Amino acid sequence: MSNQTPPHKSPRKEEKTHNIVIGQTINPSKIQRAKELRRQTTPEEKILWQQLRSNRLNGLHFRRQQIIDGFIADFYCHAARLVIEVDGKIHEQQAEYDAERDKVLLARGLRLLRIKNEEVKQELDRVLMLISQACLEET
Repeated sequence: MSNQTPPHKSPRKEEKTHNIVIGQTINPSKIQRAKELRRQTTPEEKILWQQLRSNRLNGLHFRRQQIIDGFIADFYCHAARLVIEVDGKIHEQQAEYDAERDKVLLARGLRLLRIKNEEVKQELDRVLMLISQACLEET
């Protein structure tokens, strides 16, 4: 994957996109869906977002509902190349979809951390430690 920006893009535009996955075409309906998911976040995602937002975890910048290769990741840290998924009951019914999604994201060189809803509710400190450790690991 090349991180070079085509010469026709303005430097100002590059500054605004430094924390998103570049070099991908995004379907406008996916952008709309990501916005909807930000408004309709699950209680567990809300809990975790309060800990990750505004660079609260070790100064790392996380984005929520980040579109990557047509998939919408719950949370994404560009600096650590880490995708975090908070899995609820729905993921038990979509194992094939999740496996394909994971395969695409891993092929992009990203790392994945899956966390269950129950872990966020019952063991938040441990979850934050896992995320912190994953961010420090070499890619």
